[in-house]
Amino acid sequence: QDFNFRAEPGMTVAIVGPTGCGKTTLINLLMRFYDVDEGKISVDGQDIYQVTRQSLRRGYGMVLQETWLKQGTVRENIAFGRPEASEEEIIQAAKEAHSWEFIRRMPEGLDTVIDDDSLSQGQKQLLCITRIMLTLPPMLILDEATSSIDTRTEIRIQEAFSKMMKGRTSFIVAHRLSTIRSADRILVMKEGKIIEQGTHEELMAANGFYTSLYNSQ
Repeated sequence: QDFNFRAEPGMTVAIVGPTGCGKTTLINLLMRFYDVDEGKISVDGQDIYQVTRQSLRRGYGMVLQETWLKQGTVRENIAFGRPEASEEEIIQAAKEAHSWEFIRRMPEGLDTVIDDDSLSQGQKQLLCITRIMLTLPPMLILDEATSSIDTRTEIRIQEAFSKMMKGRTSFIVAHRLSTIRSADRILVMKEGKIIEQGTHEELMAANGFYTSLYNSQ
């Protein structure tokens, strides 16, 4: 409500706040899973209600807390958004996303058939990052919930995120506030409203809601 914001190209925007404050709703509005009641959202100056949902969503890459895989080979799962990709391109994307280490150890490598239960939570997330490394859309939506992942994998995921975000406009739903200290802009939400916004330093200096959230972690 009563919110105006402009995300510049290549900017990292973090969205923080307590559970149920509307972080996911904001993401769903950006991708048109929900439509706004009033006001408008534009991408590259074009109202998102003037384009098809399909073309809008093609501009985004998503890595969510709830990863999803389809029954099929590792290769099919990675090349989902770019079926024409060559083997070299797929392997390169996997190396950049740090997933190649576990993929090459699988019984059939890229041709191993998997389903949602075949991989650990960390491996699934790395596979979803690989998928985006292959398509490299201009905008990213990252839900950086890595709670069920060991520390070593988490460091790899953070490295992969950093590489993937270079030059892209990124929206990060942040759970661990220490991971978004370098964000260009932090939006602080509470009960459906953006109550504070700024850089980490500005928000800490303001000594408001963000400061208490940060200190509590």
